[in-house]
Amino acid sequence: MSPEFPDFSIQRLGEARLASPIALGTVGRDGAADFVTDDQRVAFGIELTVDEAASTLGSRGLLEKAGPRQHIYFDPAGVHAGIVTCGGLCPGLNNVIRSAVMTLWYRYGVRRISGIRYGYRGFLPEQQLPVKELNPEVVSDVHRFGGTVLGSSRGSGERIDAIVDAMVRMNLSLLFTVGGDGTQRGALRLAEEIARRNLRIGVVGIPKTIDNDLSFVERSFGFETAVSRAVDAVHAAHVEARDAVDGICIVKVMGRESGFIAAHTALATNDVNFVLVPEVPFDLDGDHGFLAQLEARMRKRHHAVVLVAEGAGQEHVPGHGQDASGNRKLGDIGAFLKERIARHFAALQREITLRFIDPSYIIRAAPANPADAIYCAQLGANAVHAAMSGRTSCLVGLVNNRHVHVPISLATHHRNRLGPESALWRDVLETTGQPSLLNTPRAPAAP
Repeated sequence: MSPEFPDFSIQRLGEARLASPIALGTVGRDGAADFVTDDQRVAFGIELTVDEAASTLGSRGLLEKAGPRQHIYFDPAGVHAGIVTCGGLCPGLNNVIRSAVMTLWYRYGVRRISGIRYGYRGFLPEQQLPVKELNPEVVSDVHRFGGTVLGSSRGSGERIDAIVDAMVRMNLSLLFTVGGDGTQRGALRLAEEIARRNLRIGVVGIPKTIDNDLSFVERSFGFETAVSRAVDAVHAAHVEARDAVDGICIVKVMGRESGFIAAHTALATNDVNFVLVPEVPFDLDGDHGFLAQLEARMRKRHHAVVLVAEGAGQEHVPGHGQDASGNRKLGDIGAFLKERIARHFAALQREITLRFIDPSYIIRAAPANPADAIYCAQLGANAVHAAMSGRTSCLVGLVNNRHVHVPISLATHHRNRLGPESALWRDVLETTGQPSLLNTPRAPAAP
């Protein structure tokens, strides 16, 4: 394995010896969809220079291809599966739940499926939260609605011993953890404690982070819906700004540490004049700062739309403490910018019409759009296939447009972030026309 790429090996509870109850073909022209074989791989590193073209595929980082296996580890008749949704709401949660339940029930014949209520706290005895029995009748229509039929919450994932104790009492065979970075770190610790106790319980994650910031996962579900809903907010903001006297409209979208939603929304609308993201610091004052550039825009065009990710500019408005998931609390950059812009133009004795739109929770609670609904159905099904084959400590995701298994340890090692020198950010700058840097040039540091 080349040192350029990590080890994508997936842990297994044991050898899969049982014939799958799913009726599929084997690789070949037999007129039926095929099982996925254990030796099928997807290369992570697909970009090559001419000089590297002769290198072997094995040096490019190979991931297991997701999908149903011909042999499975668990006897479906004895399986008790649990599903838990954690963290903030996100479009597509109910779609994932439905897909997992339908695959377990109809493809494998699993009849004991429990929904854990309100995240990891649903495992804790003192919370007294009864599990929700899940079957096709219960989940048949849930995909039509936003939110999660199981409820969700942050925190409690650090209670590893108590959670595993509860899993043992429930006689769980499988646990599907639907959530983002914090949820999957908790899932990894659960899998490690399960292994330490020599238990045969599989833990498989389904990546849910609306910010699209999990490593080695090309796209998290809910992201495309978030962008489509953010586009609606930006269109409204553009109308408000354009049709007012010297109108300025600020729109704040999700993006604690990664500005992907803001970047994609700007590209989708072509109505944004400034995009502020966590990865690109900016000055407020000075000849090259944001306020000066906004002032120049107003002199020229008399309206402006500012799109800001929630984690941008935290050097100007730092938050304090942590939330229940261990994430740092953010300062409200949207409200801060509104106040500073108003003060700046008041000092110039120039009248403006200033609006601030924060659609964050409307976006989070929306049902999945068709693209995300399809993706969620695939993720839920592939998570079940992985778990039934005995795989654990992994999540299912998309890499190079292929569904794959990714070790949770790698997916949570660091967050995906928008690169200031990336093609995506270059496209944003070309679309908005904003300067590449909104700050005063600084002298290089002394050697």
